[in-house]
Amino acid sequence: MDSLPCHFRCPISMELMKEPVTISTGVTYERKNIEKWFFTYKKKTCPATMQSIENFGIIPNHTLKRLIVSWQSNEDSKSSCSSPSSSQSQPCPSAKHDEIQALLSTIVSSPFKVNSIKKLRSIIEIDDEMKDDFIQSNGVEVLVQILDQTIMDSSDFVTFRACEEALCVLHQLPISEEGKTFELLSKQESTRSMAIMLQRGSAEARLHTITIFRKMAKTEYDWSFIVQDQGIDFFKSLLELVSDEICSKASSCALEVLIEMLRASKKNRLRAIEAGAVCVLIELLQDSNRSKCEKMLHLIKLLCEYAEGRQALVDHGMGIVAITQKMLHVSNAATKIGVKIIWLVCNFHPTERVLEEMLMYGSVKKLLALLHMDGRSSTKDKVVKIFKMHGNSWKQYPCFPYDLKEYLGFVNDSS
Repeated sequence: MDSLPCHFRCPISMELMKEPVTISTGVTYERKNIEKWFFTYKKKTCPATMQSIENFGIIPNHTLKRLIVSWQSNEDSKSSCSSPSSSQSQPCPSAKHDEIQALLSTIVSSPFKVNSIKKLRSIIEIDDEMKDDFIQSNGVEVLVQILDQTIMDSSDFVTFRACEEALCVLHQLPISEEGKTFELLSKQESTRSMAIMLQRGSAEARLHTITIFRKMAKTEYDWSFIVQDQGIDFFKSLLELVSDEICSKASSCALEVLIEMLRASKKNRLRAIEAGAVCVLIELLQDSNRSKCEKMLHLIKLLCEYAEGRQALVDHGMGIVAITQKMLHVSNAATKIGVKIIWLVCNFHPTERVLEEMLMYGSVKKLLALLHMDGRSSTKDKVVKIFKMHGNSWKQYPCFPYDLKEYLGFVNDSS
């Protein structure tokens, strides 16, 4: 009992709680003790705070009860570890186990959670052993409950700050499809809370939230609920992060999340187009580094696989220009994706204006340069198909170089 965390004790009896319940002031007591206080002694105050009470309802605190059970189990485990006859395979609690348990119990039973979560954050940053101990101690469940409270009252500053700090802890944890962390974070209430945080949280909280979403995107997570629940607002939040010039990590994570979401379904792509994804990506493309450029081009290609995406690309004054500039300039991967985008437009949206822009802005010249590549590739095959479709149209323009006309004639003859 000497090592019993104070928040596992009933404030009335100071004994370990077996059936913890929470009253309207947010303080938790042993059920039999608080019922006796209210209904036998006819008291109308909170024993711990002495606040006057009008609502005498009591709510079972299941999370704290699980923490108490976990603490008792770990105490038994420590006893076993110290025993010479204990099994060598039995895991022992970490050096900070008691502190983790005490902080979790404080978070559950106290309305003032932020400082305790900050201390918890500093502990689990130490190493993987602390993270494992935190997960085994039902820590994820405790913090996810804080996320869920944001849905009920997102206007409450204290609750919102606690949610931001909870995300600071949760983003450090490993997330796998079979793990407990993924199971809890992928619940509808949790994803809705994180979507709210993505829209309204601080820069740090938004970074931590998008980091969690990126880890979830690497699993087989089904995005259908969050897309249906949040609509295009969710995509707008992701695009805002993509546009973040200060935090490149948040921008990169948002791009990866978008790629996985757009791969998943046509509906997601149409929502992204509606949110203005094509315009945002085109405008960011020019100043992007190699890694981001390839991801942005990949997203534009996914969007251009549908008519709405192609229309958004050609309607943007810099659409064809932006794609053309990155071909043969960034990387082989960027060139390959760029050609695929041009091919999609040429195949499904070959208006006279679009074909003229391709000639004026250098697309045709770069496509011809790609024909000089040695060997055969899917990229080169697409270029040949493009010239089969539109080579004769381009030859009609007076600005088309004469030597290219001869080469183009050779291409058409050989194809």
